[in-house]
Amino acid sequence: MSVSRIVLTGGECTGKTTLARALAERHDTAWVPEAAREAALAKAGLLGPEDVEPIARAHIAASDAALREATRRTRPAVFFDQDLLSTVVYARHYYGDCPPWIERLAAERLGDLYLLCLPDLPWIPDAGRDRGDRRAEMHALFAAALADAGGRVADVGGRGAEREERAEAAVAELLTSRA
Repeated sequence: MSVSRIVLTGGECTGKTTLARALAERHDTAWVPEAAREAALAKAGLLGPEDVEPIARAHIAASDAALREATRRTRPAVFFDQDLLSTVVYARHYYGDCPPWIERLAAERLGDLYLLCLPDLPWIPDAGRDRGDRRAEMHALFAAALADAGGRVADVGGRGAEREERAEAAVAELLTSRA
């Protein structure tokens, strides 16, 4: 059985983590936290270009472990709070470039479905977020990267149950098509 890789993606403060957790719980499977956010919260100071490769390696390790476990437990999907394509978007945006090996693996490890979270939720600042005034710009970067990569994308907007229902409808469509 092939495990579907469903990625919650988009700019900061768009409900990705909350939605990834909820969908994983609904489908009785794993979700993989965002490696970049975890690194940002663990680091004293701002992330820099030197952090891009360790973030990518952390994401790969966590993703591979979750996929192995889902396969072992015969789960239909794993939910990811961002992925390597997100690392590419952020590296290019913040540092002007991304290591080629990360770009290559992002293309090779493309998710089966990207739930592109719209920036229609209130901005909540914290230590790991810094682009509240550039949400539309960041959303456009994610949308363009997904289009360039050829990813299967479903836009997810709305609040609360409405947002979760839209995401679940896209997930159900994917899982039905792969059954």
